[in-house]
Amino acid sequence: MAEVIRMPRLSDTMEEGNIVGWQKKVGDNVAPGDILAEVETDKATMELESFNDGVLLYIGVEQGPVAVEGVIAIIGNAGEDISELLKQVANENGGGSSNGSPEAPAQEVKAEPIKAPSPAPSPKATPAPVAAPISSDGRLKASPLAKKMAEDSGIDLARISGSGESGRIIKRDIDDAIKNGVPSTSNGSASPIALQSNLNEDLYGDKPLSQMRKVIAKRLGQSKFTAPHFYLTIEINMGNAIAARKVINEDAEVRISFNDMVVKASAASLRKHPAINSSWYDDKITYHRDINIGVAVAIDEGLMVPVVRNCDLKSMTMIKSEIKVLAGKARDRKLSPDEMSGNTFTISNLGMFDIEEFTAIINPPDACILAVGSIVEKPIVKDSQIVVGNMMKVTLSCDHRVVDGAKGAAFLQTLKAFLENPVKLLA
Repeated sequence: MAEVIRMPRLSDTMEEGNIVGWQKKVGDNVAPGDILAEVETDKATMELESFNDGVLLYIGVEQGPVAVEGVIAIIGNAGEDISELLKQVANENGGGSSNGSPEAPAQEVKAEPIKAPSPAPSPKATPAPVAAPISSDGRLKASPLAKKMAEDSGIDLARISGSGESGRIIKRDIDDAIKNGVPSTSNGSASPIALQSNLNEDLYGDKPLSQMRKVIAKRLGQSKFTAPHFYLTIEINMGNAIAARKVINEDAEVRISFNDMVVKASAASLRKHPAINSSWYDDKITYHRDINIGVAVAIDEGLMVPVVRNCDLKSMTMIKSEIKVLAGKARDRKLSPDEMSGNTFTISNLGMFDIEEFTAIINPPDACILAVGSIVEKPIVKDSQIVVGNMMKVTLSCDHRVVDGAKGAAFLQTLKAFLENPVKLLA
């Protein structure tokens, strides 16, 4: 018996999935475990597996967004009549199936034979451009429309060859100049139009929102305008951390980064300050036993936050190895829902981009997020002497519904102590 396949909820925050492409086509046999399609969720691109055995009789949406529980396919027996199911689908969609008429089952639709493309008509011959003529009064010959277009586009008419009568510059010549640029001048400088013609036009204009960008906008908008944020910044002397990292990485198979040290120090600090390792849930505050730190990873579509679990129980080399694997999956959009959920605290590090200080928006349901800047050499006073220090600023964004200023400050003091004396992380 034919069964309707609906868009599953592939993550806890998913409201719709975007079908990227189908691995099966109508008429293909399908077995449990076969991959039907690739679906982009708010967090990753995931493979949609079949739990049914039979033949793919109908595809509801070839590509594009589908709401959770929306109809995406029908699987049944070969030759099975699914007209009644298609009518139900049409009713759910407000009339009209997205894959043909409800009276015509998908497996009966015959593909039209592919026709060879007709030869392109021969282009009309256009007069060969000649140098723009100069009138007796010293002005270039150009139509009024061409002059207006050239003025609006910043084009020098003296550098355009006209294709009109007696070399007159006409609209077609300006169109060509806008599209292809105009010849460079003798000093080698290029016109604005010529420079623009080298731009990658795919980078500009209106772009549809990806599922990820939609969710980033929604969740961070809710966080920023629902959770009352306040910010605490502290400066940390990373001199000892630099020396410790150098020793740890000598002849090491896994070389740790400063970010790994920050993750470990944060985990150790959270264990001492459980109020920071908490979440607001409208009617309650949850103080988490486990310390699961989300590490923000920048990708082309936005930001993904894979989660390293039980960070306080792991060494820095273990944390490094895990972050490396998770970051690779994030960039390939292959993270599983489990690898992106369960965070109790988040770290966002822009130090590698030479950003000295910034504030981050809290990543729900966390109560806090730590923004980490770069390590900067600057003069400091030590033992009444001015010396060069390697200073790093970190800013803790706190949800004031959960965390008060004194608690956030105490957490930062502990974090500072761990990073300025990293041997404590080994205790």
